Amino acid sequence: MLRISEVVSGLTGGWIGSDVTVRLGVTGLSRAGKTVFITSLVANLLDRGRMPQLLGAASGAVQAAYLQPQPDDTVPRFEYETHLAALTADQPHWPQSTRNVSQLRVSLKVQPTGLLGNLSGPRVVHLDIVDYPGEWLLDLGLLDKSYAQWSAGVLEGIRGRKCAAEFLAQDVNPAAAFDEVRAQELAAVYTTYLHAARAAGFSDCTPGRFLLPGEMEGSPVLTFAPIPQPDSPKRGSMWREMERRFEAYKKQVVQPFFRDHFAKIDRQVVLLDALGAIHRGPQAVEDMRRAMGDVLRAFRPGKVGFLASLFGVHRVERILFAATKADHLHHRQHPRLTAIITAMLRDARDRADFSGALTSAMSIAALRATVEETIEHDGKRLDCVRGTLLDSGKQAAFYPGELPDDPAKLLSPAREGAQNWLGEDYKIMSFAPAALHLKPGEGPPHIRLDKAAEFLIGDYLR
Repeated sequence: MLRISEVVSGLTGGWIGSDVTVRLGVTGLSRAGKTVFITSLVANLLDRGRMPQLLGAASGAVQAAYLQPQPDDTVPRFEYETHLAALTADQPHWPQSTRNVSQLRVSLKVQPTGLLGNLSGPRVVHLDIVDYPGEWLLDLGLLDKSYAQWSAGVLEGIRGRKCAAEFLAQDVNPAAAFDEVRAQELAAVYTTYLHAARAAGFSDCTPGRFLLPGEMEGSPVLTFAPIPQPDSPKRGSMWREMERRFEAYKKQVVQPFFRDHFAKIDRQVVLLDALGAIHRGPQAVEDMRRAMGDVLRAFRPGKVGFLASLFGVHRVERILFAATKADHLHHRQHPRLTAIITAMLRDARDRADFSGALTSAMSIAALRATVEETIEHDGKRLDCVRGTLLDSGKQAAFYPGELPDDPAKLLSPAREGAQNWLGEDYKIMSFAPAALHLKPGEGPPHIRLDKAAEFLIGDYLR
C-alpha cells in the first residue's frame, strides 16, 4: 500500500523521502564533445560553485553529491577520473572519445524546499548517466526502414561526394547470384567510404558498427552494402542476401542496443557540432538536419504518468538539443547559433513537443577553452575569442565570421543543395583546453552547463 506522502510526491513529479533514479542519455554525432560534456557535468555537480543557474544548487537544496558504483554490473564504468585528469593536467589535453557504452552514477542528497519539503527529510537522487558512441546513435534511424529504403536513401545522399567516388564506381549486378567474396569486397569499399565521410564531417554514416565493429568485424551481419534494387529480385540473389543481412543487423545489433540501453532513458541531451557543419558548408548542414530527424523518431518522447512509472514504463520526458563549442564564438553570437539549431531541428522538436515531451535548445560549452577579445582589423572592431591552438600550442585570436540573424539564410541554401555559402566564409579553429586553476568548491569553467543541467534534472533537485 502506498503512503500518502508517496502519492502526493508522485503526483508532483518525485518521491518524498525515498530514493529517485533518473537515467540521462548523452548522445550526439562524432566530435560533438560527449566525453567532455559528461566529465564537466559530473565535476560541476560534485563541486557546484560555478552552477548558479542550477536552482537546487543555488538554493542549497542539494546538500551533497558523490560518486557511486553504476547499477549495471555488465556495463563499463565511464572513466571520469581519467578524463578529468586529462583536462586538469599541467599540460591539459582532450580525452579520448567514446568507443563503447559506459555508465556513471552520481548521487545527490537533496532537501526538498517549499511546503512538501516539510513532510520528510532529505532524499537521494541517483543520476545514472549513459554514454554511447555517436556512430551507434545513427543506427536507431534504421529501425523503421527497409533495406530498399535505406539503400535508395544512401545512394541518393552520397551522389556527388568525392569521398564516395570509389564505392559509386563499383560494378555490381544486384539480380545476380550471391557471391560471398564480392559481398566482402563491396562491404570493405563501403566501410572505407564511411570512414572518409566521417572525417569529412558528414553525419549520415550508417551502419554505425561498420566504423566500430569490435568483435563483430568480418561477420556476415557486417557484410552488406547499399546497392540498386532490381525489378524482381529472386531468392539467392545478391539483393536478397544483402537484404537478409541488413534485417539481421537491425535485429541482432540495433534492437538489443535499443532495448538494453536507449529505451530506458528518462531524459536526453543531444549534442551537435553545428559550428563544424556550418564551416563545412550547406551539404553538411542539410546532412546533419536529416540525420538528426531520423534519430529522433526512435526517442519514444512523451510524458510518463504516475501509475505507468510504477510498472517500469520509460519515455523520454525532456530532450535538450545543445550546440557545443559555444566558446568558439563571442557571446554576442550565441543567440544566433541557438536560433540556427532550433530551426534546423524544427520538425523533430515539433514531433517531440506534440507527444508531450519538453524540449529546449541552447548553445553551450561544457569546458570553456577561450576568452573573449575585441580587436581592430582594417578599421573594423571584430568580436573574437582567444585560446591555445591545438596544432601549434600558440596563443591566437580568432574571428569565425558573422552568423546570420535569420537562420533561413543558412538552412534554405542547404535544403536547395547549394555547394557553398553565398558571400560568406565561416571558419573554425581547434583549441586545446586551457590550463585550469580551480578554487575549492569550483568545477571547470563552462558556458550554460548549469542552465542545461537545470532543464534536464532541475525538477528533481528542489
